[in-house]
Amino acid sequence: MPHTPYYLIDKSKLLRNMEKIAYVREHSGAKALLALKCFATWSVFDFMSDYMDGTTSSSLHEVKLGRKKFGKETHAYSVAYADSEIDEVIENADKIIFNSISQLNRFADAASGIVRGLRLNPQVSSSSFDLADPARPFSRLGEWDVTKVEAVMDRISGFMIHNNCENADFDLFDKMLGDIETKFGTLLSRVEWVSLGGGIHFTGDNYPLDKFCARLKAFSEKYGVQVYLEPGEASITKSTTLEVTVLDTLFNGKNLAIVDSSIEAHMLDLLIYRETAKVEPNTGDHTYMICGKSCLAGDVFGEFNFENEIRVGDRVSIQDAAGYTMVKKNWFNGVGMPSIVIKELDGSERVVREFTFDDYVSSLS
Repeated sequence: MPHTPYYLIDKSKLLRNMEKIAYVREHSGAKALLALKCFATWSVFDFMSDYMDGTTSSSLHEVKLGRKKFGKETHAYSVAYADSEIDEVIENADKIIFNSISQLNRFADAASGIVRGLRLNPQVSSSSFDLADPARPFSRLGEWDVTKVEAVMDRISGFMIHNNCENADFDLFDKMLGDIETKFGTLLSRVEWVSLGGGIHFTGDNYPLDKFCARLKAFSEKYGVQVYLEPGEASITKSTTLEVTVLDTLFNGKNLAIVDSSIEAHMLDLLIYRETAKVEPNTGDHTYMICGKSCLAGDVFGEFNFENEIRVGDRVSIQDAAGYTMVKKNWFNGVGMPSIVIKELDGSERVVREFTFDDYVSSLS
């Protein structure tokens, strides 16, 4: 058994998401690309590639990772490409999606050998966080003026539209797709493919998959386009835990338990969005605040209920710890980086990566 902390990726749980993605691909005709900005742990790419069509990226490094480790179809997108990286991006991509008309015009000739697309911003989204809202006022994410886009239609063959965020409501997805059709319908019928981005939580419990498939298929047939989805969180939801050990307990008006991990370093999104971690079953008469070991005062996973008193050496499993964790982990305070462990379908576990002091040193200068 590896030392904690470590991320434990359970393939049997990952498989549930993969099977739902495969179902959507089969019944809707849509293709599914893994969003590497959410999850890029390439040790399970060989497993996931049997159920998905490729990857989509947000940077040169992600494009190269998708090409080299996942294979299949590789989409390149970035808010802005630099002159120094554009050739390497093109070399590793099947499609390149530009965020703005100015970037399209600047690099269209260089990218003439691969499929080119443009990001559209419908100016509506499902996000409840201004920080993550692509349709926020003065957003830099995509073009919204139909007249301006019409002027460059000869340079592109598709669109990417990403305006869903943790959206588990099919009716809201349906409504927003209708808004997209109303705003951009004249453009959609003139392209060959449309990516609807990620943030659609269609692998969640009780999501109406058949309605979702029918809606995607109808959209595809109406405009004569190949639909793409870019599931990030939907690909890996509930597949992974962060395994931690209690190092100390104390009482300061509440029962506190300090563990060998840190939200600042290992689950940064909890801190950014002021969210609480998940612990199951979260029942019992003993309530503890689970705290990280960094010096940040607000390094707190949350407050949870347990069946028994917590003691030093006890294990705590932080649930749903795959998305936006391993891609954001950092060396704050020099806190030990969690290992990455895979639980195979037969129940065996193997350590695929451990991080050492040398990794810490090499990340600095």
